[in-house]
Order: sequence, then C-alpha cells, then structure tokens
Amino acid sequence: MASSEKLQKAFTLFDEANKQDPNVEVWQGKEYAKELLYAMRMTEKLNEFAPDASEALQLTARCQHICRWEIPRESYEMNRTGYLKWRQDLKKFHAKKASEILEKVGYDQDIIAQVSFLLEKKQLKKNEETQTLEDVICLVFLEYYFDSFAQKYTEVKLIDILQKTWCKMSEDGHSAAHRLPLSPSTKALVSKALQG
Repeated sequence: MASSEKLQKAFTLFDEANKQDPNVEVWQGKEYAKELLYAMRMTEKLNEFAPDASEALQLTARCQHICRWEIPRESYEMNRTGYLKWRQDLKKFHAKKASEILEKVGYDQDIIAQVSFLLEKKQLKKNEETQTLEDVICLVFLEYYFDSFAQKYTEVKLIDILQKTWCKMSEDGHSAAHRLPLSPSTKALVSKALQG
C-alpha cells in the first residue's frame, strides 16, 4: 500500500472511531460527533500552518483526541492533581488507540513510535514536530473553542490560561494566532494577556 493510501486509510479508521463520540457539536448548521469535528479541524489547521508536515505529524494531528470521551474528566479528582493525572492518562490512552489502528493499516514500528512520541508531547520546545503539533493544538483551541470556554471562567483566570497557552507556542505560532479570525472579546483578552 502506498504511503498516501495508508494515510487515507488511517484517517478513515480514526474518523470511524471518533464518530462513536456521544457528544455532539453543531458547526455551520450541521451536527458532528465532537471529537470527529476536532480531528477535522486539527488536520485543516496543520495543512494551513505546516503544509509540508511529515506523515507521522499528519497522523498525529488527526488522532490527537481519539476516543477522548472514554476517559471523562469527571472520573478524576476535580483539582489540579486530578487534572494532571487525567492529562497524562489520556496521552497514553490516545497513543495506545492510535498504535492499534496504525498497526491494522500496516504502518511500520518507526512511524507508530513517532506518532506515540508526538501524542505524548515529548520534548516540547526541543523537538520541532512536537512544537508544531502544540502550535496547531493552541491555534485550534483559540479559533474554535476559546469563546465557549471563556463563558465558564473569570477574566483573571482566562488571562492566566491565555498566558500559559502563549508560552507553549513558538514565534510562528504567535504570528499565526494574531491572524486568526477571533471574536472582539477574545482579541481584547489576548491583548490584556500579552500586556500582563
């Protein structure tokens, strides 16, 4: 199977898994399984931000949240320790799920190991592909999820979250973030966060 055929087959299997998400999001008048829509946005943003991304990075972007609903946040203590434990367990869970699918498609162990490495966000700020993935995650969050997220928190908390998000991004990521079609309220918060 040619590389591009494998990639499309993997995307199809990732998407089939994410279509099982019971959580639904409406986008432009159409209903989507929440994690399927997230995966599509990740691919779209990666193609825009890093059009020459490697096959491993393309695969990782598409399965970044694979079957995330199977490990709900509520199943952990609702504090920082619980949150960090949930995030760590999710990374391992996503890597395992993705590896099973990639093996089924016929990818070799090198690609599978690379995707797992990226899903576990190893060597952020040191590894170029991990950094690109993080930039894309942050850009997707800012463009599509921040406005609804912002309704749940105080301005002080949101500014802190934006500052932490900004710190995770590269200079290229910052430039791309400034070009996003953000709402006026989010733009104002980003300006405050960057002044702080």
